[in-house]
Amino acid sequence: MVSGVDFNSKNYLSHGKLVCLPPRMGSSMLSYHSRADFLKLNSLTSLSSFQHRNGKLKLQSKPIAPSRKLHQPCALVIRCDHPQNADLPRYYSKKEKKPFPVPIVELRRAARERFKKSRGQPKKPVPPPKNGLIVKSLVPLAYDVFNERITLINNLKKLLKVVKVHACRYCNEIHVGSIGHPFKSCRGHRASIRKGLHEWTYATVEDVFVPVDSYHLYDRLGKRIRHDERFSIPRLPAVVELCIQAGVDLPEFPTKRRRKPIIRIGKSEFVDADESELPDPVPEPPLKPILTEIPDTEIVAPRDEEETIQLAEETLEAWEQMRRGAKKLMRMYPVRVCGYCPEVHVGPSGHKAQNCGAHKHQQRNGQHGWQSAVLDDLVPPRYVWHVPDVNGPPLQRELRSFYGQAPAVVEICVQAGADVPDQYKPTMRLDIGIPTSLREAEMVV
Repeated sequence: MVSGVDFNSKNYLSHGKLVCLPPRMGSSMLSYHSRADFLKLNSLTSLSSFQHRNGKLKLQSKPIAPSRKLHQPCALVIRCDHPQNADLPRYYSKKEKKPFPVPIVELRRAARERFKKSRGQPKKPVPPPKNGLIVKSLVPLAYDVFNERITLINNLKKLLKVVKVHACRYCNEIHVGSIGHPFKSCRGHRASIRKGLHEWTYATVEDVFVPVDSYHLYDRLGKRIRHDERFSIPRLPAVVELCIQAGVDLPEFPTKRRRKPIIRIGKSEFVDADESELPDPVPEPPLKPILTEIPDTEIVAPRDEEETIQLAEETLEAWEQMRRGAKKLMRMYPVRVCGYCPEVHVGPSGHKAQNCGAHKHQQRNGQHGWQSAVLDDLVPPRYVWHVPDVNGPPLQRELRSFYGQAPAVVEICVQAGADVPDQYKPTMRLDIGIPTSLREAEMVV
């Protein structure tokens, strides 16, 4: 121990980490100044005030007496893993195309590297799920994601009984709070007459948890859906379709399960292996019990504050588990999204339905511009304004730049009593001091 700092263990202060360099320095070799010199960090008030992610602050501590065994001073490095402020994901206009998750130049460079490494090498067998089989290690995860989605919907229906959520009548913006926010951000029908003000109504679960549908594929490696088949193939939530392709069996949505790898003929041609010699498949019960949605007429609100807090924490956990599990499934089972509209397709290649109505769709004959999807395309977080004090004064139009934002699910759970997760604190701006009046806001530098 040197001045109250243990170099053999990790010391945490707020969101920062205190690390000592070098690690092999003995504690009996140095004697330091008093704690008053070391606690000059208090002028920063908190390590969470760092503006950049993984920001570092180095402190150079000098020994009082020189040491014969040590010739280098000890440098303390304070790392900040969670910044104080962070911007929301960029809003892309409907007139511009979404950027690729990985630039085309990087994809081509990686393809050339793979081609060089595979030159002269024997071809390796194609791993699942590209060979038609499912990844057995991800089947339990698929059931968990499916059940977490059902749990999230059921809990949101209960929380909406105690937490007020407003939705605009003319646009898709919502607000979590006792009254709607006063910001003039409406872009709906006849917004110019209302000068951008919203007309608030009560919101539903579909307003909070945005439904994203996709076509159900009986054979994920089969032919692409044609334009004339767009009405004959059922559509279901994209997360459910992802779980079905990952191994969840639903009787109402049958899918083809191969027991032998496919035989590749060409780049896009294959034949199924002969499975006649295998025994007939025996229907097996699901690995985990599948939950079902509770009807709206049977929803019961939480009885007291303690039950509300417990329900909010369970809902927030279901939201995080569902997103985390869906992201793992997307690494193995590809998901496509249109670069011009929010259409999502779960499968190795997008469908051929010409139903894209985005900007300049006439030049593309209504065809989608398919590219790799990210998690926010599959499970979009609808951001809402964060209310610092639920029981305090409402949001003021002049202090808009001081307020933060968070996904609607997170904001509902926080107002119901759950703790704020660390990954959402930068965008919610919890450490920002909000002025009490417009005159005080004008004095802020």
